[in-house]
Amino acid sequence: MNILLKVGDQQIGEEDLLSLLTQYQMLQALAREILIDQAIASQECTQEEQEQERNKFYQQNKITAEELPAWLKEQRLTKEQWEKLVLRRLKLDKFKQATWGNKLEAYFLKRKTQLDRIVYSLIRTQDGGIAQELYFRIQEGEATFAELAKEYSKGTEAVTGGLIGPVEANVPHPKIAHLLRTSKPGQVLPPTPVENWWIIVRLENFVAAELDEQMEQKLLEEQWRVWLREQLQQKVSLFPEEATASIDDEAKTSKNTES
Repeated sequence: MNILLKVGDQQIGEEDLLSLLTQYQMLQALAREILIDQAIASQECTQEEQEQERNKFYQQNKITAEELPAWLKEQRLTKEQWEKLVLRRLKLDKFKQATWGNKLEAYFLKRKTQLDRIVYSLIRTQDGGIAQELYFRIQEGEATFAELAKEYSKGTEAVTGGLIGPVEANVPHPKIAHLLRTSKPGQVLPPTPVENWWIIVRLENFVAAELDEQMEQKLLEEQWRVWLREQLQQKVSLFPEEATASIDDEAKTSKNTES
């Protein structure tokens, strides 16, 4: 039996590997990495691009080129394995850009209303009468929104005086999101029922999303994750139980023969 891995006193050979990958539900992760390799195989990278990616790696891991050997020893990687790792990252970035880069603007415009960011204040209570009273007190200037939120709101927002955000516009409950999209900053909206709560909300600030470099990376990652999930569903077939059981039986037979 060829030993592939040793964990403590346990030696894991070729016959055991597939059974263990299946047992620990790691075949899906393996299939994912194989799909990635297949997708990026045709990407070409110049020496200059590879050098830039190495420098990027140093910065992200807060090491210098001189410190790389010690880092590799700690990670139990060879220099060759590290070079392949860096090249793979570069190829993946280029694949994402080549596949979705020219579609980002259209995708951004489609998603913009969800990507806009908002800051708002919230008071929630399950008593409609109390909600109405609090609303009137805010309107009459008897107390501030923050003071009443700290005293009466029943969610985690009570700690911050009702203040929430900035968050993307699609994060709040859909009904709350609609109220905020149609209101003006500083406007306190009357108590509104949302599921089991009565809520009072006030839009504090609205920040329109922009297609800057950070947003481009976010949208590229979104589309990449969707694509990869679809590829896993369409192209990957894990071993049926009968096949896995057969492999397990073969492994047991092999062990018995050796003994």
